[in-house]
Amino acid sequence: MARKAPRHAEAERNDHALLEAAKKVLAVDGAHASVAAIAARAGVGIASLYRRYRSKDELFQHLCALSLDQWISAAERGLRHDDPWEGLAHYIGACVEFSGGSLGPLAGTIAVTDEMAAKFTRSDELMRDLVARAHAAGVLRPDATAMDISLLIEQLGKSPLIEQFDRQGRTDLIEAARDARKRTVAIALDGLRPHQPRLPGSAPSSALLSERWEHSPADSTTGSRTSGR
Repeated sequence: MARKAPRHAEAERNDHALLEAAKKVLAVDGAHASVAAIAARAGVGIASLYRRYRSKDELFQHLCALSLDQWISAAERGLRHDDPWEGLAHYIGACVEFSGGSLGPLAGTIAVTDEMAAKFTRSDELMRDLVARAHAAGVLRPDATAMDISLLIEQLGKSPLIEQFDRQGRTDLIEAARDARKRTVAIALDGLRPHQPRLPGSAPSSALLSERWEHSPADSTTGSRTSGR
């Protein structure tokens, strides 16, 4: 396999660092997170960042696409599991681990690009395949839908305990907080097993997630380089 050019490899490392930094900064500051704060946390120079991205919106659109790649990869790995339950559990655990819902504050503040839309669709298709396979095998409660699982991941992906210790610099407690989250995920997964009391209310529609990404120019996080810093 050919080695990547140094500049391309550096750009990929920066992208990964920016994605992880954006998740952490957005968890605290929401959609008002500044590019400067994200760049500083990622250890990436603000000048080099604006050479690659013309605006804050363009940066966030790129980071959303990268985040969707993580969801797609997790679903593909889950589908490679021979056991339908283990595949679904892997998917949920992986998405929670990389904080799948942490870019949620951007919903409605940036326009959805064609690339994002295509990846949203692909991610949804793969996740529905995981759910359908688990239903067919009788290992997932029949009233649990793909939307239920998406919303569950989003809630479990928000981990105030980890975020608080991270902000406080309490690295000695981060691992214990991650272990606590794994226990919470295991408890939630148990609730997805069959033979449970029926879930309340009606199943959520896909509009609950998709409609919040509807965007108008007035909602834009920024229209220029300077206002987004």
